[in-house]
Amino acid sequence: MKPLVGAMQAWSCFVISIFAIIILSILGVLYRKNHPELVGGEEDPENGPEVAATIFIAVIIYAGFLVFCGLQGLLHIRQSRRGAIAI
Repeated sequence: MKPLVGAMQAWSCFVISIFAIIILSILGVLYRKNHPELVGGEEDPENGPEVAATIFIAVIIYAGFLVFCGLQGLLHIRQSRRGAIAI
């Protein structure tokens, strides 16, 4: 199987996805807990859990990117071990 994207793009996407998952997960947990700094105060919490649900959907999408780009990177490693010329 041939990779669809270049090696640099695959590994960059992999690293960016890791950071995005970490940062968005932290934000999602804070919104779910109605953290006062994010939802406007303790007296009037707005719809923090709904925002958290949307953020966790983005985390799932980034997890898909993580798997896809990781597999593309591994395909590049496998291809380079077989002596193929990388373009």
